[in-house]
Amino acid sequence: MSAGGAGATALDLAAALGHERVLVIHDPESGLRSVIAIHSSVLGPAVGGTRMRAYPTFDAAVVDALELARAMTYKAAYAGMALGGAKAVIDADSARPDRRALLAAHARVVHELEGRFVTGGDMGVDLDDVRFMAQYSTAFEHAPQGAGPDSSELTAIGVFAGIGATAARLGRPLAGLRVAIQGVGEVGGRLAGRLAAVGARVTVADLDAARSARVAAATGARAVAADEILAVDCDVLSPNAAGGVLDAATLDRLGCAAVCGAANIPLARPEIGDELARRGVLYAPDFVVSAGGILSILFERGELDAASIVARVERIGDDLAELFDAAQREGLPPFRLAERRVDERLAAARAAAR
Repeated sequence: MSAGGAGATALDLAAALGHERVLVIHDPESGLRSVIAIHSSVLGPAVGGTRMRAYPTFDAAVVDALELARAMTYKAAYAGMALGGAKAVIDADSARPDRRALLAAHARVVHELEGRFVTGGDMGVDLDDVRFMAQYSTAFEHAPQGAGPDSSELTAIGVFAGIGATAARLGRPLAGLRVAIQGVGEVGGRLAGRLAAVGARVTVADLDAARSARVAAATGARAVAADEILAVDCDVLSPNAAGGVLDAATLDRLGCAAVCGAANIPLARPEIGDELARRGVLYAPDFVVSAGGILSILFERGELDAASIVARVERIGDDLAELFDAAQREGLPPFRLAERRVDERLAAARAAAR
């Protein structure tokens, strides 16, 4: 098993984003091609999920890991946690029959990092996979089976709370709120159920049309094709799948008054967030709204019990409401103020460490 450097463009991006360490892994025996990006440990051990996804190129996988790792730093810092940010990406179809061999090889690499990277599940890597990898390394954290809410459930709880705060900002109640959910996997599907239970009018879409249909049947939501969801006339668009879905090409198609979801880095570029603000579309920062997953570590480590972790994650709604108010006072898009707060916390920690 060997680790080496990525291409010049990826390394330039790593430097620009301020990464501490980037490992590119090639394991001929298992066929593993992966990257582990450690963005920051200034506040504490670097934490982030492991995802498995087939990318168009390996460079695309590296870039995704780099950007997601930085997002994890911001997520942990804004939530007030003593943790840094990282991410691991396995470039492979999560449905391939030999996936466990890839996971085992990946777990052995994580073990070699001796606790510098603490990880769990993400897209394409479920709780059973995490438990499997935990046989090889204690760096894979998860709640004991049946012990309480898992990270996906907590993420959905946090997004639901964020949508509540967003609806209040729009002056609309949750009952009757029109929400379009892009991606109804572990998080989006649970979110659809919670919204339906309070009387929201939910529209769902997923690249897996059968999954979308199942969620629609279970919740009473309306299902549309994956390429139609961004244009649905709604109060809140909730991206809960891959990132980068909001770009210059999709801006004019949007039919929403606000965006609030769990997808990491839904903005293809930060400037898209500025343009949303200019157009009067309220954007709830992803790293504020989707912090339920990283907060789950407090439960997994026994620092909070099941009721307390749910209460902490539900507080995301209050955190977001405060951010909306402060951003309005300062005349900034909420995501710009949230980023500034994180940057200030990280700068203070670096100064204290000198």
